[in-house]
Amino acid sequence: MTVKFATCDLCDAYKNDLSGDFRVLPPVFRDFGGRQAFAGPVATVKCHEDNSLVKAAVESPGLGRVLVVDGGGSLRRALVGGNLAAAAARHGWAGVVVDGCVRDVAELRACDVGIRALAAMPLPTEKRQQGLSDVPVWIQGVPVRPGEWLYADEDGIVISRTPIHP
Repeated sequence: MTVKFATCDLCDAYKNDLSGDFRVLPPVFRDFGGRQAFAGPVATVKCHEDNSLVKAAVESPGLGRVLVVDGGGSLRRALVGGNLAAAAARHGWAGVVVDGCVRDVAELRACDVGIRALAAMPLPTEKRQQGLSDVPVWIQGVPVRPGEWLYADEDGIVISRTPIHP
């Protein structure tokens, strides 16, 4: 799904929204993927240093969605690497936003999927089959719920309760 937008324009339009329906993620995320801009409905995974559910998600049909991974901001293990990014692109995910780390940076850049994360970390996770899917999460202090919409470009990442058609 190709959506034309600019997060700056969205912020201009919704800067006075006090309802909580429009939120901006803090500017702590780096761009690692092959797509600079991406948007779509949100699916979520909450996990800590275990990417079992992330793998299951990106190996399922993405349908133009964005996977938001609440990794608790951990900088100790990478939750997404080249194989999972390739799976996300292959299965039609628009993007993956990780409140945590990624690895295989060169491979991520080659994938046709948007990827944002806090940092690169070469150490992989343990596979313990732990975590939760499709639950509300907090990303850097901002609530994000399954079914909401995420818009990301080179200026930042915004969340909207409903789709925005600029």
